[in-house]
Amino acid sequence: MASFYTHHHHLPNVDLRRLFHRLTLASSLSILCFSLVYLLTGCCQSGIVENSDNKPTTHGLLTPYERNASAGDGAFAAQAQAQAQGGLEANSSGKEWTATRRLPQALIIGVKKGGTRALLEFLRLHPDIRALGSEPHFFDRHYARGLDWYRSMMPKALDGQIVMEKTPRYFVTAETPARVHAMSQEVKLIVVVRDPVTRAISDYTQIISKTHDIPPFERLAFKNRTTGQIDAQWSPLWIGLYAQHLERWLAWFPRGQVHLVSGERLISDPAGEVGKVQDFLGLQRIVTDKHFYFNKTKGFPCLKKPEGSSKPHCLGKTKGRTHASIDTEVMQKLRDFYKPHNQRFYQMAGQDFGWQ
Repeated sequence: MASFYTHHHHLPNVDLRRLFHRLTLASSLSILCFSLVYLLTGCCQSGIVENSDNKPTTHGLLTPYERNASAGDGAFAAQAQAQAQGGLEANSSGKEWTATRRLPQALIIGVKKGGTRALLEFLRLHPDIRALGSEPHFFDRHYARGLDWYRSMMPKALDGQIVMEKTPRYFVTAETPARVHAMSQEVKLIVVVRDPVTRAISDYTQIISKTHDIPPFERLAFKNRTTGQIDAQWSPLWIGLYAQHLERWLAWFPRGQVHLVSGERLISDPAGEVGKVQDFLGLQRIVTDKHFYFNKTKGFPCLKKPEGSSKPHCLGKTKGRTHASIDTEVMQKLRDFYKPHNQRFYQMAGQDFGWQ
């Protein structure tokens, strides 16, 4: 009887202990779960903050003004602030600022040694232009890679920004007009042209700077020096047959989609020529004469505030360098050779470029 009493007397204590252990275990698990949730939530929030910092905005995507403003330039800071405010207004109206890679809406297609690099660098000052710095050579060398590869080469751009690239070889490559047309029938085309004689000499000057043992210009320019027959197939001279090349483009695109830039005026009046290009692209004239100064040593305009810098910038050593010396008689024969070609080009262009 006593043992039965003792057994039943201890049962409640055992149950209480088990209940206590269960409660303790449940509490520990709850605290552990809460801690895990807290840690995971904190990490996610941290990731969101980091991603929001990296999210493409109008800062640093396409606004050289904003990048330059960070370097402490007052004028560019004002431009940057205006751009940022514009972006905020657009964003508040429901427009989403998401940068994507798109196929170009404008191409600088030529010509070599005409001033294409200068024009590209000048245009890159505009906050609504996103331009590829290198020459992709898609339509003349890498067309087999396809449009997806070409698109992947382009810089990211926001809605309303114009994507563009420059490859001067496009202008003279026979297959290129049809290929560009297949990509876009609305693409805008820019050609920088220059006196074909001085362009040829500039081309030759670049060739001899890179390759040794090149024959003299005078020997390469003629099939027969005695008869004075010009070798129009020699690349530096062939590129200057602008009418022949432009005719091929006009078979695919209306004249209104092709804008011609004077290489000479791009040097003497860069703001004026760049202003016309901005008009052609349907952009506000933001790049003006305040962005340029003339370097008397190089004989070439330089940028007061180039993209990504607060310091003045001139183009590389190859721009504005001294040309090879060419015999004056050869120069005159070349001018006579180009005269009918130039006249035909003037008629197609609707303007006289004044090449003598």
